Amino acid sequence: MARGIPTNSLDALRTVLHTGFGIGGVRVRISGERKTDVALVSPLDLFRAEKNEFDIDIQVEWVTRIPEAKGRQMFDSGTTWRLFENDSDFRFDFNSSEMPRNNPYKSLFIDKRFSRASLRMSEECFAHLSNTDPFGYPLDELLIMHRLTQERAIELHGVGIVGPDDASNLFVGHSGAGKSTTARLWTSLHKVEILSDDRIIVREHSIREDDGRENNASENATQIFMYGTPWHGEAHFALPQRASLQRIFVLEHGQGNVLTRLTKSQAVAELFARSFVPFHRHEYVDNALSFLEHVADSVPCYRYAFEPDQRAVDTILQFND
Repeated sequence: MARGIPTNSLDALRTVLHTGFGIGGVRVRISGERKTDVALVSPLDLFRAEKNEFDIDIQVEWVTRIPEAKGRQMFDSGTTWRLFENDSDFRFDFNSSEMPRNNPYKSLFIDKRFSRASLRMSEECFAHLSNTDPFGYPLDELLIMHRLTQERAIELHGVGIVGPDDASNLFVGHSGAGKSTTARLWTSLHKVEILSDDRIIVREHSIREDDGRENNASENATQIFMYGTPWHGEAHFALPQRASLQRIFVLEHGQGNVLTRLTKSQAVAELFARSFVPFHRHEYVDNALSFLEHVADSVPCYRYAFEPDQRAVDTILQFND
C-alpha cells in the first residue's frame, strides 16, 4: 500500500489512457493504463477517431497468464486464432508459433452484441515476444467483421475507386482476379481516390451529413456507401474515406473488356462468394444474404471480363448504364 493512501483508493489514482479508430462506420474505443495499450499500428493510425461516442468499448488488461478456454470451440484458423462461445460472451484466443497452442498471448472477451470487451494480455507470453501491439492483425479485422453482422453492412474483397468523373465504383474479385492491377491502372492514368485495393466495407447509411444537416432528403432516407479499410492488398492503397456506391463490377480476366449486367440472384451469389462472413452462426449468414439482396436491388451489378491496359479504364469511363 502507498504511504498515506488507502488501498481501495489506488484504483482511482491510476491513469487511464484512451484512443480510438473507425472502420466502415464502426467506431472502437480502447482504454488502458500503458501507452502501448492504446498505441495504434501504422495501418490503423490513419483510421484514428477521437469522437466521444463509440460502438465498441474495449478495456486492455494485463494478466500473469491467460487460463485455458473452457467454452465450446466454434472456429479454429489452424494457425493464429481460435473462437470459443460461452453462455454470455465470445472469446477469441490469439496464438504465436513461439508459444504452445494452449497458452494464448492475448484473448478478447466480448459480449454477443460486439459492443463491450476486455482484451487480456499475457505477461508470461510477452516476456518472450517482441511485439506487444494489442490490436495488430487479425484482431482488428475480426472485431469489425463480427460487428458488421449486427448491422446492415458487409466486408467484400474489392477495390473501391472514386474516379475522375466522381463516379464511385466497386470492383470485386477473388485473389488474383486483378484488384491491385485495376488500382494501379486507374492511378497511373487519372487522378482518383482508391479507398482500398483489397477489402471494402459496404453498408447502408443515412444520407444525413455528420453535422446533422439534411441533404434535401427525408429524415429516414438511406443510401449504400463503400468505405475504405486498412487491410490493403499488393498495391498498398488504404483510405479512411467513404463514398456513395454507384456501380459494382465483378472482375475476371478476359478479352475485349466485356460488361454483362447481372440479375439480382446472380449478383447476390457473386458478391457472397467474395465476402467476409463469419460462417460459424447461421444468423450471420442469413443477415449477410439479406443485406446483399438489398445491395443488388439498389446498385447495378455487372460482370467485367477485362484486359489489364488503358482500354479497361476507358471502357468504364465511357460506360452508360
